[in-house]
Amino acid sequence: MAGLAPRVRYLASFGRPSGGLPAGKPRVLGHGPEVVLSTGAELVYVHDREARLLTAVYRFPGQVWHLEALALRRALYVLCARRGIYCLSLDQASRSVNQNGGEDEDRELPYPVIPVDPGTCVLPDATLCAFTVLDSVLVTLVQGPTQWKVQLFEHPCPGEDPRPIGLIGEVALSTYTPPAGSPGEPGAPRFLPVLCCVSPPGSGALHGPHRGPWGFTLEGALFGLLFGADPSLLESPVIICGLPDGQLCSVVLKTLVTSQSAPGDPKALVKILHHLEEPVIFIGALRTEPLADDVEDPSSDCLVALGHHGRMLAIKASWDEAGNLVPELREYCLPGPVLCAACCRDGRVYHSTPSNLCVVDLARAGAHEDPMQPNGGPGGLPSLLCPASLGVCSVVTLCVSSSMAEGGGELLALSAKGRLMTCSLGSETPRPTRVTTANAGQKIKDLLCGIGTVSERVSSLKKAIDRRNSALMCLNEAMHVGCALLSPQEGPPPISCSITTSWLRLGLRDLLTATCLLDNSSGFHLDRGWALCVQVLASPHASELDSASPAVTYTMPMDRLGPGGRQEVTLTLGPGEDGVLNLPVTVSCALFYSLREVVGGALAPSDSFKDPSLGECPADVLSGQDGVCLPLSEHVVDVLHGLRFSGLAVPHTQASGPLGPTVHPVNTFLATYQRLGSEQAEPTSLRAKHLPPAVAAIRVSAELLRAALGDSYSGVSLCCATLQWLLTENATADVVRARALSSVQGVAPDGADIHLTVHELAVTDLCPEGPIQTVEIQVESPSLANVCMAHHAVIRRMQRMVLEQAAKGSNPPDVRMQYLHQIQANHEMLLQEVQTLRDRLCTEDEARSCATAERLLQVHRELRSPGLLLL
Repeated sequence: MAGLAPRVRYLASFGRPSGGLPAGKPRVLGHGPEVVLSTGAELVYVHDREARLLTAVYRFPGQVWHLEALALRRALYVLCARRGIYCLSLDQASRSVNQNGGEDEDRELPYPVIPVDPGTCVLPDATLCAFTVLDSVLVTLVQGPTQWKVQLFEHPCPGEDPRPIGLIGEVALSTYTPPAGSPGEPGAPRFLPVLCCVSPPGSGALHGPHRGPWGFTLEGALFGLLFGADPSLLESPVIICGLPDGQLCSVVLKTLVTSQSAPGDPKALVKILHHLEEPVIFIGALRTEPLADDVEDPSSDCLVALGHHGRMLAIKASWDEAGNLVPELREYCLPGPVLCAACCRDGRVYHSTPSNLCVVDLARAGAHEDPMQPNGGPGGLPSLLCPASLGVCSVVTLCVSSSMAEGGGELLALSAKGRLMTCSLGSETPRPTRVTTANAGQKIKDLLCGIGTVSERVSSLKKAIDRRNSALMCLNEAMHVGCALLSPQEGPPPISCSITTSWLRLGLRDLLTATCLLDNSSGFHLDRGWALCVQVLASPHASELDSASPAVTYTMPMDRLGPGGRQEVTLTLGPGEDGVLNLPVTVSCALFYSLREVVGGALAPSDSFKDPSLGECPADVLSGQDGVCLPLSEHVVDVLHGLRFSGLAVPHTQASGPLGPTVHPVNTFLATYQRLGSEQAEPTSLRAKHLPPAVAAIRVSAELLRAALGDSYSGVSLCCATLQWLLTENATADVVRARALSSVQGVAPDGADIHLTVHELAVTDLCPEGPIQTVEIQVESPSLANVCMAHHAVIRRMQRMVLEQAAKGSNPPDVRMQYLHQIQANHEMLLQEVQTLRDRLCTEDEARSCATAERLLQVHRELRSPGLLLL
């Protein structure tokens, strides 16, 4: 196809709306000397090619999805998104432009705009997605809540009211998963379905004066093989539907019935021809076999369907080895993504990608046969297609012009920049002709248009190459960062995130905050595409133990964090508006690299209409997730982090409130009044005054603590060192470390007192060799909930310490196993009793439940009492 170099000629420019134009929505339609086009927005243009001027510009109330023009009626049918089908007369176009001076809102346009009359809406329906006009019927495809429906309307005769007379048949197609949208209302489809009509040879359905542009005639053999009926007996056109999920369905119009009179079985009325497994964007027919000189058969012998990602299906009637007529189906893979396509009767299929306009030849004269594969006999399809570039880029909609020259062709095309152009294609390489004065000017214009087309294509490709090079550099550096973090190594990680907690006074409220410090000690830059993600997983309420814990994730983009740089983020952990702070809280830090942000722009077409799949990156590149997550650290914030120390070694009743910055006397009065009111109303304050405090304790081997603490706390006693170690991550515990205390009283986040006491004692019943020196850590508070949280916090630190020492190979002393078994058995009995008491509380009345609750509290205290010893 070396002689297919096109001669491009620009007819007009319609501009590109801000934000680009949606893929699959622009339409161009050749109608004799007139060209009707839509850029996918609300405007429809009628352009006269001979006069080189606009004859009409119509404004519709929504996006224009589809156009069809009928020649004899001089009627233009327009599908407006979420509105319905409008019918306009092309004869009134020029007269309307001369009479209409344009609306005030359209003064900025260089041409007058005619708002369409709402009365021209001949079929209002918000669910319409496609239609085609055929003689006396109007066929529509509507989007239901969960399935597509083909509807058939009776169409009036010429000269009558263009409104459809009524619904005469409908059938439901296969179900589909509706896109995200408001409940009860289907969302806008990402890809529009394709609807066309085919007829058997000799039928008058598609040869009358009202034949639509989206219909064609098939050979009798192929028609019968596809739809399973003899064309002479069927005598009915067939509607072929290409759906966004890839299905190719057919419906015989003659078999459609209304649901009110005689409902039909959809399985019997609808036939699935094929499944492309990608959105269908084009269905057409062409002629692959040459005709004899004395035969004038307008029917096509091959049906083609093209998918968005480049998969093309061709179906043709062929002979098998036994001499039987069978359908031959072949799938080809063309360059994608495909934005639009068109086919000529000479066996050529034209398809446009974001970077090129290509053509493939299905005719036997242009087929590239495989020498290793035997000939499939007469009517066989080529085994291989080689797309040829036409040197035109950024074409978003195509149409074969009705004024095709014999032996050549002409395409009407709309570029991504809104330029209407014609591409004249010759079947043979033109011979040099003598340049005359008459045609010299035209040749110069053609050369300038060709230079402009090449320049536009070079600019588009250069931008795409620059974006991809930049994306590859970012991906290469991201790979190095991922390898540095995930590979096993000794010493600190190259990129780390530490977490500290502190209290912040905001008005009359004290808030517990967590500060995440990201330290980049590597040699890489964390720039475009990188973000620090911090997830805060709160502990559920006691009444919500069976439900999932609420989690909140914060994402902070990197601001070009170079080697040695640091970035700090402070988050509020609580308490909330209800004054409750549920501890513990797990704070997890991770680095997230957004492939969509880096790779998505490189794969998007340059200077093209916004394509749904390219805008979100192709499915085969970013399937399942949008990026890569690299975990850095995880930190548990518990009640020991939230303790505040306003006084040391004072009685419980003299503990003052938490320290804070100096505030106004009025604020102090309001805070005191609020605290007094809450003490009178809350049962916790009453329980603190009249009931003994709750106590829990844990015992740890003194030898284990000395080995774990090492020389970090030299100069102080073991009890003081243990208390300081427990409060190491508490930002307000400087007073504890400065006084070398073994007992301290702090204030919990809810304002209740917590008393921590560490003392040494000897355990004599455990080891046969003699007493074991142990350290007992005791937690005491009038609030049972705070005792439980503090006890769990201490146990969590002890468990981590035991695991670290076990990894170093330390051996515990010999113990009496019978003593341990007895303690374990006692605890198991207490746990069984707890379960029994909890079940009894659900069935007893209020009077009996008090005694059960007292016993449950007593068992709880026994479980919290020191039993097993950590060795």
